[in-house]
Amino acid sequence: MGALSLATGAPLHSHLSFAPGTQGPKKLCPVLQFMSDLPAHTNTSGRYIDYASVTLHGLVSLMGILENAAILYVVGCRMRQTVVTTWVLHLALSDLLATISLPFFTYFLAVGHSWELGTTFCKLHSSVFFLNMFASGFLLSAISLDRCLQVVKPIWAQNHRTVAAAHKVCLALWGLALLNTVPYFLFRDTMRRKDGRVMCYYNLLLYSSGGTADGQAVCGRRQVALAVSKFLLAFAVPLGVIGACYLAVSLRVRHRCRRQPSRFLRLVMAVIAAFVLCWLPYHIFSLLEAQAHHDPSLLPVVWQALPFVSSLAFINSVINPFLYVLTCPDVLTKLRHSLRCVLESVLVEDSELVCGGGRRRRSSQGGSLSRSSSTLSSVGFPRRWLPCLGAKVARQLEKAPQPKGVPLK
Repeated sequence: MGALSLATGAPLHSHLSFAPGTQGPKKLCPVLQFMSDLPAHTNTSGRYIDYASVTLHGLVSLMGILENAAILYVVGCRMRQTVVTTWVLHLALSDLLATISLPFFTYFLAVGHSWELGTTFCKLHSSVFFLNMFASGFLLSAISLDRCLQVVKPIWAQNHRTVAAAHKVCLALWGLALLNTVPYFLFRDTMRRKDGRVMCYYNLLLYSSGGTADGQAVCGRRQVALAVSKFLLAFAVPLGVIGACYLAVSLRVRHRCRRQPSRFLRLVMAVIAAFVLCWLPYHIFSLLEAQAHHDPSLLPVVWQALPFVSSLAFINSVINPFLYVLTCPDVLTKLRHSLRCVLESVLVEDSELVCGGGRRRRSSQGGSLSRSSSTLSSVGFPRRWLPCLGAKVARQLEKAPQPKGVPLK
């Protein structure tokens, strides 16, 4: 009962069987049974690939921990706290948790794809991966909503958009991400393969009772529920929120002053693009894994692809710190001074998102308008209206007839 028998199209419930475990026999789903029957690499090329994989994962994990720890320290301890830095602080914390768990996965690869750290740590290690998955999607959605509110409801945002409120939102999103991680913690388990190695993977027949036919139905339902729920909650819904927010922003500012995207907006778009590219393959093959309960021919493809797409999802946590830095103009020059200078030039509050007051008049007339704008701001005018207001005043002054003999100052 191995890979060949599963690929022939025989009913999957005929392969529902028991595998020897450290705590007695464990009933396994067909997909898990297929994985437990696979032998270890015996040829030289396979071992070389394993060595290269271990080396690559080790370097990536070390780099990711150092990068995210540096971002977390600089943004959290060395910069003035704003709403923008609060979002990035929590994103960096999520990425740091993921990269801290990566060395244990590297150890798993180094000892021959065998989990030797126990069942409890298997559950914790896998839960960190899914916690990062949900937290990243939720936080990117919150950032997009924040940008949308600044444009659509500028006065409300000015009155209610505070650092304390942003921290409360982040804590609520962490709680929601933790709640969605619970099923993955409960169903993670260790199982011994036929060749003696130990797997750390889903055991969807935990907490269930019944015969072989019932077990097959339980496996299919639970696998589909997990795959679809994480695809919707951690990927599709956040992307829908992000798309709706930026559509609303683009429609709102279409007939207003035009400007180049702000540095922080470019950073957000780069982080979202990296999120999609790194997580989309994982969700695709997770859905194919659920479909493999009904189509056994998908099992070899899923088994070969899942380790690679899971590593790609981990790499997203290593890419983000690069994006924080590389979206800064003149990054190499500023890096010579300090990382803090780089981040401060990117993580700025975009108070001119609506009208775009990037153009500053250098004449003395522009200086007086700037001082007038400061006065208007002090009596209650929102700052984001000032660039457009100043431009209109300047045009009116240029068109107004000048008194004879009185120079315009």
